[in-house]
Amino acid sequence: MGKEAKTNAMRILERNSISYEVLNYECDEFIDGMHTAELTGAPVEQSFKTLVMQGKSGQYYVYVVPIAEEVDLKAAAKTVGEKSVEMIHVKDITKITGYVRGGCSPLGMKKAFPTVVHESAKEYDKIYISGGRIGTTIVLAPEDLMKVINASYANIIQ
Repeated sequence: MGKEAKTNAMRILERNSISYEVLNYECDEFIDGMHTAELTGAPVEQSFKTLVMQGKSGQYYVYVVPIAEEVDLKAAAKTVGEKSVEMIHVKDITKITGYVRGGCSPLGMKKAFPTVVHESAKEYDKIYISGGRIGTTIVLAPEDLMKVINASYANIIQ
């Protein structure tokens, strides 16, 4: 492999001695997870998107859910002890996470936010998540992800 620029997500995994694979794909701007899976050949059911929401309290939360699914806002709020949560505005993604839309990884955000991963991730020996920039997907064991981001599993989809 050539001299690839590492993302924060990759540096964190390496610092924690976690093995991972990188899948790069050609893409200049935001595309959704379904198109990303198509470009990388990743199985749709093992591909997860990273969503950032804000609770009534003002606290931010990260939800990692299958790309073909929608978050159940009531269930998502309940898992973190909030009355309600809502998606942050697209224009605020970079300011809050340090990442751009379409390249937002649950690893290596500006701050460590409470994170919930959909329980279906447990069913796989590896899952596909954003690598921290558009055009990069990271493949890793869900348990390794959980350890590094100190997340919990829950049923948070509709």
